[in-house]
Amino acid sequence: MNKILLCENAAALLCAAFVSAAAGAHDFAGAHGLDESSISSDLTGALQTINVNGRTNTNGAFFQSLGTNGRSCSTCHVADQAMSMTPSQIRLRFAQTRGRDPLFAAFDGANCPSGKASDAAAHSLLLSHGLIRIPLAVPTNAQFTVTVVHDPYGCALVADPKTGVLTLSTYRRPLPTTNLGFLSTIMFDGRESPAGATTALGTISSFPANLNRDLTQQAIDATLIHAQANAAPTSQQLTDIVSFEMGLFTAQVYDRDAGDLRNHGALGGARELVTEKAAYYPGINDVLGADPFHIAFDDTSMTLFAAWENGGNPQDYERGAYYRRQARSDIAAGELLFNTAPLTISAVRGLNDNAALGNPVSFQGTCTSCHDTPNVGNHSLPLPLDIGIGHTPRPGLETDPNIQLGIAELNEPDLPVFLVSGCATPFSAEQPVSFYTTDLGKGMITGLCSDVNRVKGPILRGLAGRAPYFHNGAAATLLQAVNFYNQRFSMNLTDEQKNQLVAFLNSL
Repeated sequence: MNKILLCENAAALLCAAFVSAAAGAHDFAGAHGLDESSISSDLTGALQTINVNGRTNTNGAFFQSLGTNGRSCSTCHVADQAMSMTPSQIRLRFAQTRGRDPLFAAFDGANCPSGKASDAAAHSLLLSHGLIRIPLAVPTNAQFTVTVVHDPYGCALVADPKTGVLTLSTYRRPLPTTNLGFLSTIMFDGRESPAGATTALGTISSFPANLNRDLTQQAIDATLIHAQANAAPTSQQLTDIVSFEMGLFTAQVYDRDAGDLRNHGALGGARELVTEKAAYYPGINDVLGADPFHIAFDDTSMTLFAAWENGGNPQDYERGAYYRRQARSDIAAGELLFNTAPLTISAVRGLNDNAALGNPVSFQGTCTSCHDTPNVGNHSLPLPLDIGIGHTPRPGLETDPNIQLGIAELNEPDLPVFLVSGCATPFSAEQPVSFYTTDLGKGMITGLCSDVNRVKGPILRGLAGRAPYFHNGAAATLLQAVNFYNQRFSMNLTDEQKNQLVAFLNSL
């Protein structure tokens, strides 16, 4: 992105400072220029990443190739892309290297392991939606059977050539390796958090040790699988990786219309996240009433921009102040909508079949019903949900009209479609049901019908730097994501309200 765009509607000196800082923090591997605090430009302003451990050691294990295919952790987790990666940068890497960058290793960087490095079509899901292939073994004790009804690449469900185990290809976005201290479960399907299968990563006292244990195991598995290593990293390397990851905090710090997201009482930027981390504990503000201190759920979980509800400081006479105050008012209005705009929640696995809620056919909630961690936006306890993102848009394969309307708003990738059979619907009296999906979610880990299609909602901070959104990259923009929710949950938002929500989400 042209750094000059950051200067639009900005005070010259403030803009110059952001551009100067961003100029040293733009690198594919996310290594160079990542100091204690680094700024990089994105489509709506600037992103800040803080390393509380001090200046980054770019020779550390996170940046080393520990496997056989040339990859490091930083191959897929890039500082100026909110420690994830974006398709525009992926396409640039492909063009510059003709597919020889380690990112495009055929094992999981191609649609199927047989893909050729130089063949863009073989990497279409990675190039278009930033999706990595996740090979998952079908649980031998699964309560369901799974068959393929759409296999666009030829490897949707195959026997592993080495083990003979029936293996399903799932395609997902890399989760950011930042803000990890707020996690309640690791990976979209929770497969790296066995202790968090039914509870949090532990009690308040055990949480740090359990999180460290699970992140360590995740680093081992990522090295053995995605880097195709012949051996696990050493204890010293694992300690180095996890320590680096745990020191990172990322958030939007500058908006090209609203300016510095820390001005006039606003609490944007990554440094405020460090303060939030000090107050965080597993179960904080839990919507299901499981806060360990028995504090009632507060649906006003986002308060970053409350000071901007009237545009910030009315004495702000800087150049373009009127437009700046309007932009700040829009961000604050979006935050208020996030906290209060009603959603009609129905047919959501994890909520409408939840005994703690009384198994309601439908109920009224808000965005914070699922994004309850204050000023962070994930769920403070493990609560994987099926909101419909993994359902297929292919004609005739989805029966819920709200889900149909929702996914019609998205830019769904062409993914394999599976038929899941042998389960009873959780929304009525044990009626048998078969349904179609592109991602079985947690069900592929536990083998339970009740877990099929359920995935976690990720931390929301730093959204502007890591499009596309959802586990399958189906929302190319935040407006598409908002349009999905508007249709899926009958929010009836006006165009102005949609734009305000997008302004708020881009400021996280």
